[in-house]
Amino acid sequence: MTRRLYEEDSFCREFTATVLSCEKRGDAYAVVLDKTAFFPEGGGQPSDPGTLNGVAVLNVQTEGDVIVHTLAAPLTVGQTVSGALDWEVRFQRMQKHTGEHIVCGIVHNLYGLENVGFHLGSEDVTLDLDGELTREQLDEVESLANRVVIQNLAVTASFPSDEELKTLEYRSKKEIEGAVRIVTIDGLDRCACCAPHVAYTGQVGLIKLLDFIRYKGGVRIHMQCGKDALLDYRMRYTQTATLAAALSVKQHEVVAAVERVMAQRDELERELRAARLETQRMRVAALATHSAPVCFVEPPMDGEAQRELAALAAQKCGGLCAVFAGKDGDGYGYAAAGGDLAAFGARLKERLGARGGGNAERIQGRVAATTAEIEAFWREYASETDE
Repeated sequence: MTRRLYEEDSFCREFTATVLSCEKRGDAYAVVLDKTAFFPEGGGQPSDPGTLNGVAVLNVQTEGDVIVHTLAAPLTVGQTVSGALDWEVRFQRMQKHTGEHIVCGIVHNLYGLENVGFHLGSEDVTLDLDGELTREQLDEVESLANRVVIQNLAVTASFPSDEELKTLEYRSKKEIEGAVRIVTIDGLDRCACCAPHVAYTGQVGLIKLLDFIRYKGGVRIHMQCGKDALLDYRMRYTQTATLAAALSVKQHEVVAAVERVMAQRDELERELRAARLETQRMRVAALATHSAPVCFVEPPMDGEAQRELAALAAQKCGGLCAVFAGKDGDGYGYAAAGGDLAAFGARLKERLGARGGGNAERIQGRVAATTAEIEAFWREYASETDE
């Protein structure tokens, strides 16, 4: 059995150990030590990064009673090696995991909900609860969690005996076989957990509950703790300050300013649509009646404008009208109305590799072609139609 130093002292960041085995597995090496401070992947938390004798530890897993370290290079069996954790990463994870215990302990005490899922990701922490909470309730939990941080409560870990466990109230997501490690936050929470934690709640730093969604009958909460919460706040502050400067308002006025800009945008879009439709009608009015087929090759325009022009022209000209919009190198979107659209669409796919679809009234899609290729295709198609 590998001696787990992280269970004895979560602040152990450097250690020496003896190599018990080293087995080649694919392009890497599986190394077992007599003891380790590296936390293996498990319980929703990734394994610790770091080095053994300067060799990067790629992954750490539990296999039975031993902990296996995956390295890019081999170590010699029997040698004494020096291990070093990437302490900044490890400590941030300790902050996050203890922060999760604080939040879930408060939620359990206030609302009787259980934590049924936990994932410590590279971007944030997610925790799943078996019941729903409102934003207002989560704000209350967040305030209480940060009060616990300020109180600097002791965080301890122990392995109670079987007899002690029978009378001990603690949270656990699943039934545990064998020895049960209990992490206790003094006066707040007691939970079965195998991961390293900080020694006092004050070391967690800021706790911030971010987004939440309904998930499997409960809620999934995204949260940040410690340094990552600070960095998250810094990023959001910078973005808000940038928006405020761009809108020439104070930061607390950003939301109202954005709403005004969006309303102005909507009004301009309505005016643009009206002007565009009038322009399309003027262009179509210049066409001769019953002059189909007609083709327009235009600079980039949105799909709705293409469809409007194709439909109006087809109605005026009494047959097929196709509108290609785009530029060489990027390809062209197309819309067509009137005439035998099935035959036209089939010819487009055959000659220009068009992709798209539609119905009996209109078709639309894209072609990876140049203006010259589209014009050559249309001349050929129009001449065949005239015949």
